Amino acid sequence: MTGILHGWPVREFFRLTGAQVPIIQAPMAGAGGVALAAAAIRGGAVGSLPCAMLTPDQVHEQVAQVRAQADGPLNLNFFCHVLGDPPNESAWRALLQPFYDKEGVGPPETPPPLRTPFDDAMCRVVEEVRPEIVSFHFGLPEPALLDRVRRAGALIVGNATTRAEARALTDQVDLVIAQGFEAGGHAGHFLDGYRPEGTLALVRQVALDADLPLVPAIAAGGIADAAGIAAVLQLGAGAVQLGTAYLHTAEATISPPIAQRCAAARRSSPTSSPADSRAGYATR
Repeated sequence: MTGILHGWPVREFFRLTGAQVPIIQAPMAGAGGVALAAAAIRGGAVGSLPCAMLTPDQVHEQVAQVRAQADGPLNLNFFCHVLGDPPNESAWRALLQPFYDKEGVGPPETPPPLRTPFDDAMCRVVEEVRPEIVSFHFGLPEPALLDRVRRAGALIVGNATTRAEARALTDQVDLVIAQGFEAGGHAGHFLDGYRPEGTLALVRQVALDADLPLVPAIAAGGIADAAGIAAVLQLGAGAVQLGTAYLHTAEATISPPIAQRCAAARRSSPTSSPADSRAGYATR
């Protein structure tokens, strides 16, 4: 492991981000927040806040809370999708009604917040709070907004699910997430529909693509322990983005039933936690 950590991609990740371990905590809306981001930073990783479901004021408040609890690289994550007209949900609600009736539940009285795309208001927040890193899913914002983010001093991270998407991103970003189909969260694709590669194959393609600028790849998808981290670093990744592995932590904001299922799954097929992974670096 020591040799891998001294390779160019990992060294460049450390230089760019200031992180102490090659890990980005995935920005999981509904599962992460201030406590998880701060704990990840204290552990030497990049902490992340999912911002697509927040208002500008909430982003301000949460950044301040993280800064009060931890000193290190913070990533703010935004979406760059295009909102269409609200869908007609009557068909699927009717289909699920027998199940609602059986469980004695129904749709929420207050609809959950929309995941809104990055805009001028959120860009102003970035300029004011000045995070170390800003990451985007579903492509990148319009050039004028992207230029403002860069002038605010943030590293820019894009998300690719194919080599073509990586090529479309890498002359505009500092880091590119190579997100395989094993990823548990939303697939941040933006070209030609969703045709993802597996994580290992995609990381290797991006790392060896001579047509790509020298931008470290961040492996994401199906990585949950030190062995998985070592595997993708060996393939040429500069770091990993971990999501599901953090659901086992006390700082995750998942509901009790989901936490219980995660605990049961871990007991039947134990894996290392992010903290275990860091310990692994010190002993190899």
